[in-house]
Amino acid sequence: MIAALQPLTPLQWLALVHPVLIILFVYPVIGATIRLGILARERRLEINPIAPTVPIEHVDHGRWATAGLLVAVLFALSHDLADVGVGFSSWAVAILQATGVVVSFVALLRTRRLALRLLFSWSCWLFLLLITIEPSLVSRRALAAAEVWQSHTWGGLLLIAFLLLTMACQREIAGRLWMRRIHVALNILVALLLATQAITGTRDLWLG
Repeated sequence: MIAALQPLTPLQWLALVHPVLIILFVYPVIGATIRLGILARERRLEINPIAPTVPIEHVDHGRWATAGLLVAVLFALSHDLADVGVGFSSWAVAILQATGVVVSFVALLRTRRLALRLLFSWSCWLFLLLITIEPSLVSRRALAAAEVWQSHTWGGLLLIAFLLLTMACQREIAGRLWMRRIHVALNILVALLLATQAITGTRDLWLG
């Protein structure tokens, strides 16, 4: 007889939010973003006479993918903080830092000047880093070189850094050929990171 499935605890449900958001939202939107980017290039080169709204949709999808990834990471960090049982003061600091992530991202969306866009993208990533390096979450061993290169957490931070940088330079990418080439090269790295993140994320879920 098959044993009855044990109900999940609230903490286990919280642990599932991150992978569910990534699988059902972030990866499909990034796939659509890549496809729209290819179509935008074909329109610019007059290979494919598609609608002029495609480049705008490409940018919008990139923003949605980045926003979705930030939300998924904040849920993952919330689970980690709850799992190690941090105190009220640590939660208060983490909530303030999460607020900094959200405020910086919204400011990044609304700002036109390049210097300010770079500043807000950096501050968004920095607030996320500060939550990640909460002493209860990071051991000395986790900062060793071998651990960093195999880490789902640090890989995710690098992925977010690339996406935020792309958002910050979006206007310049649209207007300069050399920036578009860097954009393509950077997003090849993003695609590789997405693949490795899927592998390390599955590993971490499997090993608990």
